[in-house]
Amino acid sequence: MAVMPHRAPTLFGALCLFACGALGVDDPRVSIPIRSRTPIARPDFRTESDLVLIPVSVTDARNHAVAGLEREAFRLFEDQREQTVVQFAREDAPLSVGIVFDLSGSMTGKLQKSREAMHQFLRFANPEDEFFLVEFRNRARLTVPFTTDIAEIQDRLFNAEPKGKTALLDAVCLAMETLKHARYSRRALLILSDGGDNDSRYSETEMRDRVRESDLWIYAMGIYDRLMADSPREITHGQKLLEGLAEESGGRHFAVTSLVDLPVVAARISLELRNQYVLGYRPNNPRYDGKYHHVQVSVVDDRHLTVSWRPGYYGTTW
Repeated sequence: MAVMPHRAPTLFGALCLFACGALGVDDPRVSIPIRSRTPIARPDFRTESDLVLIPVSVTDARNHAVAGLEREAFRLFEDQREQTVVQFAREDAPLSVGIVFDLSGSMTGKLQKSREAMHQFLRFANPEDEFFLVEFRNRARLTVPFTTDIAEIQDRLFNAEPKGKTALLDAVCLAMETLKHARYSRRALLILSDGGDNDSRYSETEMRDRVRESDLWIYAMGIYDRLMADSPREITHGQKLLEGLAEESGGRHFAVTSLVDLPVVAARISLELRNQYVLGYRPNNPRYDGKYHHVQVSVVDDRHLTVSWRPGYYGTTW
């Protein structure tokens, strides 16, 4: 059972879709699924052996990616039981990346630096990487489908204008649906937003459950400028929302309090995505119970390092 908690080829089970025109989706093949009380189908990661693969990112005190670590530097636990790492790799394969970009009215005055941030993120792309763009105001729209031409995304953002409310969660859902058509198994979302959600059909709890059962990383850049925010409560809500989504995916959330720092943060995220480790292990006590199994990873090192990983995976039932 090769379990890839965040790189499996399946995201969700079959989902009903809204009418594309009502949601403003440019590509008729992709739209936001209708909310449903039906339990979400969990992806089946089972193949020929009981192998669990955990992608890991390591950064130093200055948020720089740490490369060159060996297998012996890592300790890995499942449900508080230490596991033996039997496979180890340094990952720099092509990526499929969805950019989720906030164009609500509150982004007025922040758009120029946000465009610069996207330029820096895309500047470090692998030539084989593919990208798409989801913009959101009160509606989420796929405005640039999958492309390897980063100029398409930059040109689209150059002409964008902020207005309306914030349907962040709907945008994340649309982006996750779009990633079902990705070329590569390494998949990520980059979210840029300045506040919480105030106009989505989905709730935070629903989307965190979907992210937990997905096969992607979420990296979030939250712009928290208290001088430009409508209220401190808006900043607190937005930060909690983005932190939660990133944490469930094994990605990271970056709190940006000054617009000047935004392009630097975007460049760091791009480099971090290209300097990751993959730890493979066979559970000491494999259980085919369909339950969520918690994973912990640490680095044996004298330096002050930050380790990011997906916090767990769902076991299979056979």
